[in-house]
Amino acid sequence: MSGSPGPVAPVAVATADLYDEHGDALQSVSLPLRHYGGRTQFTGVVSTVHCHRDNALVKAALAEPGEGRVLVVDGGGSLESALLGDLIAASAVERGWAGVVLHGAVRDVLALGALPLGVLALGSNPRKSAKEGVGERDVAVSFGGVEFVPGATLWADEDGVLVTRG
Repeated sequence: MSGSPGPVAPVAVATADLYDEHGDALQSVSLPLRHYGGRTQFTGVVSTVHCHRDNALVKAALAEPGEGRVLVVDGGGSLESALLGDLIAASAVERGWAGVVLHGAVRDVLALGALPLGVLALGSNPRKSAKEGVGERDVAVSFGGVEFVPGATLWADEDGVLVTRG
């Protein structure tokens, strides 16, 4: 396979079929991420945030034009406070983001489920996070056995998450 498997419509190809076709050219996330958004199948180009219990960079990223991208947030796996809630997720929908994958927690679960946005996370917690802007944007982040590099392509559905190798 040369390069990435190519652009895919948001609800076009099952991750199992993609993996069968491309095998180890794709990385597979090995964490039990749970769907929280109203869209369980989504794909897009990866943009990243690395933060811990502080969602200011998540909010800033999702306030920018999404152009069908997927924001991958490495929150260190912390479930101590939420990095995404309904207001920030609604902003992401308005700005054209396809989805958000969080190695951390969300809140406002019922409201997230009503939004046409893919949202995957480890769990939920009603506690707000800090808003100090501590962290990094558009850097390679790793979790679940996958390295997420800005510009890679990500596919998510009910079977899991696949990402092109950087």
